[in-house]
Amino acid sequence: MKRFTGDVVKRFLSSPTRPVETVARPVTTDVHQHLWPVGLLEGLRRRTAPPRLVGWELHLDGEPTTWIDPAAHDLARREAVDRADAVDLTLLSLSAPLGIESMPPEESTPLLAAWHALADDLEAAAAAAGAPSHHGLWASPRLVEPDLVELAELLAHPRVAGLQVPASAMATPGALEALAPVLRTAEVADLPVLVHPGPAAPVGHGAGGLDGRPLPGWWPALTSYVGQQGAAWHAWHVAGRALLPELRIAFVGLAGLAPLHHERLAQRGGALGAVDPGVHYETSSYGPRAIDAMARVVGVDPLVLGSDRPYATATDPGLGEAFGRALRATNPHHLLNGGPR
Repeated sequence: MKRFTGDVVKRFLSSPTRPVETVARPVTTDVHQHLWPVGLLEGLRRRTAPPRLVGWELHLDGEPTTWIDPAAHDLARREAVDRADAVDLTLLSLSAPLGIESMPPEESTPLLAAWHALADDLEAAAAAAGAPSHHGLWASPRLVEPDLVELAELLAHPRVAGLQVPASAMATPGALEALAPVLRTAEVADLPVLVHPGPAAPVGHGAGGLDGRPLPGWWPALTSYVGQQGAAWHAWHVAGRALLPELRIAFVGLAGLAPLHHERLAQRGGALGAVDPGVHYETSSYGPRAIDAMARVVGVDPLVLGSDRPYATATDPGLGEAFGRALRATNPHHLLNGGPR
């Protein structure tokens, strides 16, 4: 049975001591930000192989070493930034390019526990303040030897909005079929799934650039990440709805712009078909041209605001007040809660 029938927006914008019965205006929701809790930072620092932190330097296979700004992962500072941007509700994501979900259980379990502890911290902070919390998070599953009972318990947490999975885990219809029991846990809970790029394809240290120089820092985000999202969307397009008939699902980064290739899809023997009202497209790192182009193919209703903060900032597509309200409030509400539009 589905366990969740309430309004997730009202649930998050409540405190354990002061529930919100009504929301007087549309609630602006950013469905995709990142913030690493202290426990996760400490767990990554204890590691001797990627993914690992050395001080504030992040080491990953397939990506250049990057420096993590401590201020970017301070919750109070993030709340101030969100307020300045008129964001009422922020959903936090584990950085799937770390690859934690696909690590052996003895390695992934403590890191995932540190991530999910953030949900308890958010709930405790709301209780202590007697005031609403403006943050929730996406749960992340262990993909090697998954524990579906444990996952269902995580999804029942009052600060969990749904389930995030790496696109690399659903790159083909067969991979999606193998992942379906994990995704079905969210479907049964009547909660959405967010598809986020997973680990970048390894290129070797210092390989691939001109004259032996490293590749640009943006390389994974424009190549591997985009390709993963496109492959995951096409896998869903082929097999997803038959496997999971009631699941609401959102693809980060406009699904790598995969729906814009519908003409090529038709030329090669496929078909875009009818727009699936349960599929959504998150906008992070894209601006007016791409967002407008997607709206012309899939319509306005599937588009949801995501910033990918602190790695990017949301762009105003400049497509009018009604469009902005749909992108920032109406459509995220539908992704999180379902029901009629």
